[in-house]
Amino acid sequence: MSEPVLRPVDEPVLMGIVNVTPDSFSDGGDFIDPSAAIEHGFRLAAEGAKILDIGGESTRPGAVPVTPEVEQKRVIPVLEGLVGSGAILSIDTRNASTMRAALKAGASMVNDVTALSHDPESLSIVADRDCLVCLMHMQGTPETMQSAPVYKDVLREVYDYLARRIEMCEAAGVNRSRIFVDPGIGFGKTLEHNLILLNNMDYFAALEVPVLLGASRKRFIESLCPGAGPKQRLPGSLSACIAAYAKGIRHFRVHDVAETAQALAVYRHISGQKE
Repeated sequence: MSEPVLRPVDEPVLMGIVNVTPDSFSDGGDFIDPSAAIEHGFRLAAEGAKILDIGGESTRPGAVPVTPEVEQKRVIPVLEGLVGSGAILSIDTRNASTMRAALKAGASMVNDVTALSHDPESLSIVADRDCLVCLMHMQGTPETMQSAPVYKDVLREVYDYLARRIEMCEAAGVNRSRIFVDPGIGFGKTLEHNLILLNNMDYFAALEVPVLLGASRKRFIESLCPGAGPKQRLPGSLSACIAAYAKGIRHFRVHDVAETAQALAVYRHISGQKE
């Protein structure tokens, strides 16, 4: 498995999104054909994505689950086709059998929206394969998460959940150097919850693992800027990345790799963080 090389002090690390689904909120159907998904992945890698996150099940609000068999039929040919891309390949799944098949096909990272809690076999697979893993916070399930999310203290509750999942991983034998966390913007959160998290991203530094921000094209942008459909949310997505970078975040899951890389490069020059 790949060494934990994605922990730079200042250089941004971009994870490019490759959705091999018919129903993802932003680009569902655009890359359902394996050849189109592979071409897209190579393009994202050429634009600067150090990681490619390949998913075959939509986790948008209200999404209907698919079977692991359907999920694997979508993603395995794409993973195999992207082995020569030069990027670390991540499988975006909550199903243990898909994790196993994807790691065999060339993935070296697991990105699970349930933080390895959905499938009881997931934790042992990640520990046994010694792969990178991203643990995300989500309240509820994709089908129900946006019905009526409630927190007493969203910042503390998300932090505590991620801390518990890190501890559980370490207890199962997962090396802490392999772990990333994602606060789950838009996953069981209202606009207010999302803004609190985005304004306090530095709060998660105490977890002592890299934080991955996934704010790209999310619905909160339209809540702030009415009329902005998923593919019209690039400016808002870039703003979220820049704000998070200013708070110490260095890992970003994005649809628009070239544009995000340019925005962060300019910000880093302006702020004196890059000569």
